[in-house]
Amino acid sequence: MNDFDANKIISKYIKPIFGFALKRCRNVQDAEDLSQNIAIKVYRALLIKDDIRNVDKFVWTVAHNALSNYYRDNAENTIGIPLEAVAESLADPNFRLYCDDNDTIARLQKEIAYLSEMQRKIVVAYYFENRKQADIAKQLGIPVGTIKWHLFEAKKELKRGFEKMRETSELKFNPIQFRSIWTDGTVTKKSPKDLLQSLLAQNICYCVRNKAKTANEIASDLGVSPVFVENEAEILEEYGLLSAQGNKYIVNFLISEPTEQLLALQDEIYGRAAELFANKLYDELVSCGLLFDNSIVCEQSDGAFDCKKSPEKDINFVLWSLIPYIAARSGEKSLNNGISFDEVATFRPDGAYNIVNAEVVPNGIPLSKNYADMTKWCGPMWYGDGKHILWQVNSKWSDRETNVVSYAHIARRVLSLFEEKGGNLSKDDCAWLCQNGYLKTYSQDGDFKKFWQIVILSSNEIRDRLLAIGDKIRNDYREELQALKEPYEKAVMSSVPPHLKKVQAYELQFIFQSDGLFLLHCIKTLLNNGKLKPPTTSQRKALSTLIVNE
Repeated sequence: MNDFDANKIISKYIKPIFGFALKRCRNVQDAEDLSQNIAIKVYRALLIKDDIRNVDKFVWTVAHNALSNYYRDNAENTIGIPLEAVAESLADPNFRLYCDDNDTIARLQKEIAYLSEMQRKIVVAYYFENRKQADIAKQLGIPVGTIKWHLFEAKKELKRGFEKMRETSELKFNPIQFRSIWTDGTVTKKSPKDLLQSLLAQNICYCVRNKAKTANEIASDLGVSPVFVENEAEILEEYGLLSAQGNKYIVNFLISEPTEQLLALQDEIYGRAAELFANKLYDELVSCGLLFDNSIVCEQSDGAFDCKKSPEKDINFVLWSLIPYIAARSGEKSLNNGISFDEVATFRPDGAYNIVNAEVVPNGIPLSKNYADMTKWCGPMWYGDGKHILWQVNSKWSDRETNVVSYAHIARRVLSLFEEKGGNLSKDDCAWLCQNGYLKTYSQDGDFKKFWQIVILSSNEIRDRLLAIGDKIRNDYREELQALKEPYEKAVMSSVPPHLKKVQAYELQFIFQSDGLFLLHCIKTLLNNGKLKPPTTSQRKALSTLIVNE
């Protein structure tokens, strides 16, 4: 380009360049120096280049490049940089061509993430997408004046963010992970376990287990962008796992984090309670003669037998069902004056109505075999159709994939088919029941028969007599069981946040009753002393399952 054309371009841009510099420099002298530096660089480049297609873009690329050098030369760190200038530079698609200050870019991007959702949208649209304020206002359905106010507030927030070192908690470097998640009540396809599947969801909930925090505060603790926290927190709040308190969130379910001392106390008191209750229950059941009552139906057989007669009752298999059932259901009358389920359960938008629990175990704590066995435990679970209830627990000794989500569907079908046991079952129904362990079929000399493989209490009288045995044992050992409970209840309640104490108090009512840990200890106690025998391989699918009258 010749000298005349170059001078003509410089004359056109000299005032805009000075205005650009004056707006961004600390003083007039620096602005004059910077504008002269830009003009000289542009002039020299124009003289030696003939392929500049977009002069305007070229001039401002050189200007931004010179501005970046000015900032690096005149600031010890990025805190002194005017944020509007950096944001404006970021809007230029050629920014990375002339600015190697990646720390500034990364820091600004991080701070923008900490703005409110509305401010983020406006800042990105205005600075990064170069859109006019009027267009942004039209899209968002708010006045232009509101856009200007948000931009002003956003700049202040960004400045504050640049001027402080954000603190992060240990969760950024050592995130927790729920060791177990379980639910008391009804569950739909979108179960709490599914909603809490991601590590981010778990750590968001853990972060606000004791104190309500904003999405930004949670993000700071976790060391992640608030954008991700906002989205996840909204979903968790929608399904009742978080509660909103203004613009803050707090967890809405129990998260326990037992200490080594609490786990040791747990093993001790549950073991002693099971020794008292389970041994006495076993002895009473075996000696009272009820196990051979015809009202307790059990056609379970582990081998071949004459198809013309029903198999003999397997007493050990019957006990695998009756012991956990009586341990869980006996003593319910004493709970009538306690906290009810309806007082503490949460209605969820998908129709579920439940109480959710999760447990975190800190690294380095030695875990007992009992604790490991509880990760394979599910239940007690029950489902009624108005006539009968299907009741069961899953444990490491049972061979079932059933969980709380699929249980209701399976139980509904089992009870429906049970009503037709008089002979109306189709081949497909029989095949499904056999596959799931509820039925066995035999064919011999053209004679076809089917036998239910689970324990059936066919009368209300036999059910009540069995539960009465458990009631009496509980009454006999009331003082001993209460003495075992008290220190454990006190230790558990001491770590529960105030807003969840009533929920925890409800759960603690079931210690040494229908809580799975007590049932596990009862079974293990009887296995260890040889009273209860392990199930055979073919019995595992039907193990610890009853049909009782509702």
